[in-house]
Amino acid sequence: MTAPLKSVEGSGDIAAAMTALGRRAKAAARAIALCPAARKDAALAAMATAVRAAGAEILAANAEDVAEARSGGATAAFIDRLALDAKRIAAMADGIDVVRALDDPVGRVTEAWTRPNGLRIERVRVPLGVVGVIYESRPNVTADAGALCLKAGNAVILRGGSESFRSTRAIHAALARGLVAAGLPEDAIALVPTRDRAAVGLMLQGLDGAVDVIVPRGGKGLVARVQSEARVPVFAHLDGNCHVYVDGAADLAMAKAVVLNAKMRRTGVCGAAETLLVDRACAATHLAPLVTMLLEAGCAVRGDAETREVDARVSPATEEDWATEYLDAVIAVRVVDGVDAAIAHIEGYGSHHTDAIVTADPAAAERFLAEVDSAIVLHNASTQFADGGEFGFGAEIGIATGRLHARGPVGVEQLTTFKYRVRGTGQTRP
Repeated sequence: MTAPLKSVEGSGDIAAAMTALGRRAKAAARAIALCPAARKDAALAAMATAVRAAGAEILAANAEDVAEARSGGATAAFIDRLALDAKRIAAMADGIDVVRALDDPVGRVTEAWTRPNGLRIERVRVPLGVVGVIYESRPNVTADAGALCLKAGNAVILRGGSESFRSTRAIHAALARGLVAAGLPEDAIALVPTRDRAAVGLMLQGLDGAVDVIVPRGGKGLVARVQSEARVPVFAHLDGNCHVYVDGAADLAMAKAVVLNAKMRRTGVCGAAETLLVDRACAATHLAPLVTMLLEAGCAVRGDAETREVDARVSPATEEDWATEYLDAVIAVRVVDGVDAAIAHIEGYGSHHTDAIVTADPAAAERFLAEVDSAIVLHNASTQFADGGEFGFGAEIGIATGRLHARGPVGVEQLTTFKYRVRGTGQTRP
C-alpha cells in the first residue's frame, strides 16, 4: 500500500511528484489489466460501501469548497455543479454499483474468423492502460471515473478542479479504502495532490510515457489548453452548445415539456439546451407559449426580432449568443424556416454534442437524426438524457464530441481498445 495522499502545494517539486505518480499508476495498470472480473467487482463493491460510509466526511469537505466558491463570487449554476448533498453522495455510490453490475469488457472477443491458410484470428477488447482525467467543478466525476476505469481494467490519474479540491480528496480517500479492502493496488486510482496548474501541463506531456490517453471534462478554457498542449491522445469533450428544434408538426404540450426539462432541469450540465429553434410554420401558435413558459420558470431569454415581438421581456440575441454554452438559466431563441434551416443553424453554431427535434412528422425526424452531425441526436426527448447513466452505461467520464475511438458518453466499453490474437498451426508466409 502506498503512503497516504499528501499535498505537494508549495513543495517546489511538483514535477518529481507527478513523475512518481505516473510511474506508480503505470505499474498498477499492468496489475489491473490482468485482474479477474470478480476481483475488480469486489473492489467496486467495497468502494461503493466506503463512499456511503464516508458521507459525513465528504459533505464536510464539500461545505468548505462551496463556502470558498461563494466567497469568490461563483454563480448559482457553478455552485450547483460543485455542491453535494446526501442524495448526490448516494447517487455516486449507486453509480459505482451499477458499473459493477455491467458485463466486463476486458477479454471479450468482438470478431473472429479463419483465413484460408488456417490462421484463426480474433479481435479482443483490452484496457487502454493509464487514463488521465482532468475535470472541473464536479466532484462526483471522481467516483464515476475511478469506477469506470477500474471496471475497464485501467489505472486512472485524476486531476480535479481547484475549486473542488477538498471534496475530491475526500471521495478519493473512500475509493482508495475500497481498493485496499479488495487487495488491489491503491495506485490504480491516483489523485493529483496539488491545485497547481503545472500538474495539468505535466499530465498533458504524458508523465514520461505513463499516460496513454487524456480525457478533459470542463469548459472551453480547459479543453483549449488540453488540445493545444497534449502530447498524448485526447478524448475531446467540447462545450455543450445543445439545441432543441420545435418543428412545425410538434405537439405544443410535448414541446413545452421537452424544452422546459432540456433547459431548466439542471442548467449547469453539458446536456442542457442553450438554444431553442422554432419552425416558422408553428411560430404563431407555439413561440409565445414556449417563451412565456421559460420566462416564468426564471430563464432569461435572448431572441431574434420575431421572438422579441412576442414578449417585451426578451432581450436581443447577438451573434455570439448562438454559439454560447451558458450553463445558466439563459437561452437563445430563434425562428427558422423548417428543418433545413434548423440543421444549417446547428451545423453553423453547434458543438456536435447533443441536439433534439420535437415533431410528429416521422420524415422530419429521420432527416434530423440522419443529418445533424452530433454525438447524440434525439427525437421527442430532452437533451438532458445526454448522460452515460441514462444510456445504461452506469456512469460516464464525459461526452466525447470528436470522431476518433469514442463518441458520445464515454463508458466502460469506450475505455477499452482492442488487439488481435492469431492462432496458427505452424503456418509461414510464402
